[in-house]
Amino acid sequence: MIVGSRPRFRQIVREVWKPLTVLFLWDVAVTIFHFQTQFKEPPLPAALLGSALALFLGFRTNAAYARWWEARTVWGALINASRTLARMTGSMIKQPEIRDGMLIRQIAFAHAMRCALRGEPLRPDITRLLGADAAGAALKRKNPAHALTEQISTLIGEAHDNGALNAVQQASLERVMTDIANAQGGMERIKNTPLPNGFRFIPNFFTRLFCVILPITLVEALGIYTPVGSTLIGLIFLAALSIGEDLSDPFANSVHDVPMSGMARTIEIDLLESMGREAPPKLEPVNGVLW
Repeated sequence: MIVGSRPRFRQIVREVWKPLTVLFLWDVAVTIFHFQTQFKEPPLPAALLGSALALFLGFRTNAAYARWWEARTVWGALINASRTLARMTGSMIKQPEIRDGMLIRQIAFAHAMRCALRGEPLRPDITRLLGADAAGAALKRKNPAHALTEQISTLIGEAHDNGALNAVQQASLERVMTDIANAQGGMERIKNTPLPNGFRFIPNFFTRLFCVILPITLVEALGIYTPVGSTLIGLIFLAALSIGEDLSDPFANSVHDVPMSGMARTIEIDLLESMGREAPPKLEPVNGVLW
């Protein structure tokens, strides 16, 4: 996630420079053709198309941002549920080995979700937290994160069986585990359900079509300045198109990503400190980006 209030024009140009270069060359070609042949270009409804396209791009960007914000919301719910689990186990379970086993697995769960959503290898973080033997059972499963929540529920059941929890306390902890499962389901739904194809195809096609006809409609009025004016207008539309693309997948492991590394580290810090253990430092932005 990009943090800070400074404009990042270099980032915008880096994302759109290829189509922008093609657009500029096309603008130059149209301008040269106009002055070489004195051909009178036919009137084209560029203003009408541009207005309709701007509305559609705005709608698509809003839909993409809603996905991004929902992704951030479910991660916030996971942080809150993890803190609740730590607080409740601290007051209910007096056996440190059971409580610590639950919280360590919850930390591993957060890192497992981060890695699964970004397509990164899960083994290093889970092994670091649980050890090779304990991590092996989760890593054998197709969904290691779900396996870790099952292990936590198993520990809750064992605490109830040995008298560390009564039935009401067990039910309360299981409700927290339901919140964690709901957060996991929300993340997986967002990751596995992309925006409809029309939300990608239509803006891409009509934005490029608009950029093609734009210099033809402007060359009579702008003359030799057509490449500059047309390219600047095209930059606005291409940037809006790129923003929608970037936000449509909040787990794409890009600079526009939901900062899952930072949030997983927040869970790790809070839960380790609740166990009285030394916690790693908070993640800081790197070159203006919080991962």
